[in-house]
Amino acid sequence: MFQILSKQELAQGTVVANEIHAPRIAAKARPGQFIILRVNETGERIPLTMADTNPERGTITIIYQVVGKTTALLKTLQVGDHLMDVVGPLGRPTPIEKKGTVICVGGGTGVAVLHPITRGMKQAGNKVITIIGARTKDLLILEDKMRAVSDELYVCTDDGSYGHHGFVTDVLKEQLQKLGSEVKEAVCIGPVPMMKFCSQVTAEYGVPTLVSLNAIMVDGTGMCGCCRVNVGGETKFACVDGPEFDGHKVDFDNLMQRLTAYLPQEKEAYELFQRKCACEAQS
Repeated sequence: MFQILSKQELAQGTVVANEIHAPRIAAKARPGQFIILRVNETGERIPLTMADTNPERGTITIIYQVVGKTTALLKTLQVGDHLMDVVGPLGRPTPIEKKGTVICVGGGTGVAVLHPITRGMKQAGNKVITIIGARTKDLLILEDKMRAVSDELYVCTDDGSYGHHGFVTDVLKEQLQKLGSEVKEAVCIGPVPMMKFCSQVTAEYGVPTLVSLNAIMVDGTGMCGCCRVNVGGETKFACVDGPEFDGHKVDFDNLMQRLTAYLPQEKEAYELFQRKCACEAQS
């Protein structure tokens, strides 16, 4: 169980895709749900959304960016290695139904989270307009897969190295101005500031908007309370009430503040891990 069957490094090696043998999870997982994994017996538990599932092969695919100790440790595993444990599927699946025209917006590794949702929206009979973005062309992921499940695809880069020079919110606003009431829903997933500003744009046009919140999480069952978020003035747990919520009701500023709570400790752990790896490489 939980053997890594394939590994692909994306976006200059800072983003990695792993296909993992997890047949029970693959059989039940739905778009929008996530897993919590542990690399080894002393490792921390981290939540990751599934970018794809294959019930026939009994596999799930995770795509993650190397930003700290655990993701750096995860990247060191090779094809054939096993993860200590994987729990899932967790969270509520995305409510997918035929509504008409839907705009799906993804930024950074949020595009991986958006992929199964976009595919589900298309399969339900919706017209799907997809907007994806990254800081540079080299950090853009899953363009071909997103194009395959969309009626229209727009690509943005912050530095103008590919596609539209600017933010996904620029193209989102253009589409809303162009289509008006034809747009029945928006799904926006990516960095918290991106989701915040996308929600502000869609609110101007009265378009219902779903966002997926990447709150700090430990157990994934609602017991620890670490993943609490403020939605519509109420406290919700991202692990059991989400991870998707009404973007017009989320207190994004509170979420961003909570996400910085352990930055010093995370930085220290990552630096110690890098030094350890450097020493082992020299020995």
